[in-house]
Amino acid sequence: MTSVKEPVDEPVAARATPGLLRLTAVRHTAVALLALFGLYVLSGVLGPYRDLQLAQTAYLVCAAAGLTVLTGLSGQISLGQGAFMAVGAYTAALLINHLHWPLAVVLLASMVVTAALGVIVGAAAARLRGPYLAGATLALAVGLPSLADYHPLTGVLGGQNGLSVTSSPPPAALGETFPLERWQAWVACLCAVITLWLLAGLTHGGFGRSLRAVRDDEVAAALSGIRVARVQIQAFVVAAACAGLGGGLLAFVTTLAAPGAFGLTLSLQLVTAVILGGLGSLPGAVWGSLLLVLVPSWAADLGGAAHLSHDVASNLPLAIYGLVLIIVMIAFPGGIQEAIRRFLVLPASTRVRRRSRF
Repeated sequence: MTSVKEPVDEPVAARATPGLLRLTAVRHTAVALLALFGLYVLSGVLGPYRDLQLAQTAYLVCAAAGLTVLTGLSGQISLGQGAFMAVGAYTAALLINHLHWPLAVVLLASMVVTAALGVIVGAAAARLRGPYLAGATLALAVGLPSLADYHPLTGVLGGQNGLSVTSSPPPAALGETFPLERWQAWVACLCAVITLWLLAGLTHGGFGRSLRAVRDDEVAAALSGIRVARVQIQAFVVAAACAGLGGGLLAFVTTLAAPGAFGLTLSLQLVTAVILGGLGSLPGAVWGSLLLVLVPSWAADLGGAAHLSHDVASNLPLAIYGLVLIIVMIAFPGGIQEAIRRFLVLPASTRVRRRSRF
């Protein structure tokens, strides 16, 4: 006589997971659509200079969001995000100038080429930890952009002067007088919002849980069945693809791909943006990137108002970055996003609890 096993009740959390994931996806989609509408309205009231700043913020958001996944969620320290942006920018420049591909295809190709490089770098990085990984990516940030000045590649990559990128004008349907800066802001912001939307869905699923498990304890993650090396390589691929998109957008917005734009300073600025915004927080990548664009403008205005010398004024943005970083790390170790949650979310919940007492 065969025994029949009684069905075991599935845990409530497990039953609710698909529904919760669907609800989260709907919420992310609603936020993305709202952000697109807000950016569309904002670009209509801004002038050309502010539209250009909006586009700059958008392509930095793409690179910073990928670094957030790599460093904030996976726990791998990378100082080479600027080098990946260089690969994406030069890929876009070559495809636009020589093959005249449509912009959407060019940006996609920049992501694919950079992601392929991310596989190679990620495979090597999976064997390194801590300062060794930081040193390896630092060498990548310093060495890769300098290849443009390597004699056999100078004719292709333009040397120190870089490559001038053929400007992609707005579609004819928008009219002949449609501002180029607004078109660039539209394209860059659309790519940034889509990037954040895709990363939000990716990090709230099984991949995100694997990243956090590897970051917290690699041994425990391996014992639970997670392939640690594969997850780390995947994190590098995601970060590289995002940086490639950011680099392609940079070439599209600035119409130039030059090694001077992708030096070590850019990689350090992206790390600073991720830390300031909130390590591991995608909205934090937005706040940090916004600071990267606005601080130099504020510093220039401050230097002009204070009649500072050129040498002092040129170093003023670095001083402001350092001061803001110190203040944020002391007051809010979780970055700007933690400050926003503390001042906006916690007071509201406190009021609800207080009302429930009566």
